[in-house]
Amino acid sequence: MAAADSPSAALRRRDLCSRGIRLAGKMRADVVDLLDAYVEQQGLDASASVAAMEGVPLAAVERWDEQTGTQRLQENLAAYRAFRALLAQMLEEQREQLGEAEEGLGRALAAVLLQVSAFAYHLEELLRLESRGVPGEEGDAPPPPPRLSLFEQKLRGLGVLRELAQWAVRSVRDLRQLAKPSPAPGAAPGLAESP
Repeated sequence: MAAADSPSAALRRRDLCSRGIRLAGKMRADVVDLLDAYVEQQGLDASASVAAMEGVPLAAVERWDEQTGTQRLQENLAAYRAFRALLAQMLEEQREQLGEAEEGLGRALAAVLLQVSAFAYHLEELLRLESRGVPGEEGDAPPPPPRLSLFEQKLRGLGVLRELAQWAVRSVRDLRQLAKPSPAPGAAPGLAESP
């Protein structure tokens, strides 16, 4: 733990957090653009309400201000690993439904999938820096969903993209909290932080 508190580690953490904030901001912008294209291409109503779906991590959290930086990083990592699997599934379904007919949407999905993978790797780097180790991937991936109708697949995709956009916002907040100087020795980490 002492290594994680050294001045060079603090500088590295701030640098990684700054880069992560930029990555998350770019990812959110790309997800919002993809969401608009997805809604249009799938013939969905942008204001359609989508219930929480199994396997889709929710960005909302109770008592956010009580979480430690490590807890935030671990939750973010688990979420982005799940999104990686969900986006890969969406991309496969998209190819099955449309083949190469809608190449633009497939490319945009693939680009966001790549960004999600890169961001998950970035979070792993931060966790290693915090000397917490990186949790294994088993159990992080959502279980394979039951076979859904085409309309249900479209709604799930809408829900995945909306929630991913929210996670990008939460990730920026989490990384900003982590980039702040560590509290004084003896203070409970994360308790004095405000959202």
